[in-house]
Amino acid sequence: PAPEFHANTTNGPIHFPNDMAGKWVIFFAHPSDFTPVCTTEFIALQQASDEFAKINTELLGLSVGTISSHLGWFDAIRKLTNGLEIKFPVIDDASMNVAKMYGMVHPASSDISAVRAVFVIDPAGIIRTILFYPATLGRNTAELWRILVGLQTADAFKVAIPVNWVAGDDVLQAAPKTAAEIEHQPDSTTWFIKYKKLSKDDIYSKICKQKSDKK
Repeated sequence: PAPEFHANTTNGPIHFPNDMAGKWVIFFAHPSDFTPVCTTEFIALQQASDEFAKINTELLGLSVGTISSHLGWFDAIRKLTNGLEIKFPVIDDASMNVAKMYGMVHPASSDISAVRAVFVIDPAGIIRTILFYPATLGRNTAELWRILVGLQTADAFKVAIPVNWVAGDDVLQAAPKTAAEIEHQPDSTTWFIKYKKLSKDDIYSKICKQKSDKK
């Protein structure tokens, strides 16, 4: 379960994960405001936010800084991009309470900054994926999208997701759990791995419908 906390954000107070219950969340952390790599990530994630919303996914940022510092950073991004508004909430974690709660600070580090972490949290408040990035490597929004679609597809269709999968590729059926189930496999030489076709249209119809059903 995602650790529970109360915090102030650029969009007002938040009680997490309760306030985002029923939604998937990309909870991502940055070492500090006004850093070059993080700035490119903020821009990319804001530009992708409407697409994430279509699959019932919200963004939540964290930086070890104050609300005023965050807002100043937002203003700098607005000027850099000729008007892009950062609309997702960013937590004021100057105390580093949330960063420490989520293991974003290395215990042996003297640096007062959070690591660049991503937590993908499901509608029940369960952490489903954790990613850590070094300071010099920007995150990949296409991979975050693939993770969200993959997890939702696995949940909705009771399948598993193979390597390098994107929506529209074949998925994997559950492997047999008993000898009797193996005997009923049409090809006993590959009893433990069975692919299944699942169209992109079927996937998005299902996971976007789940979003609309929760409105």
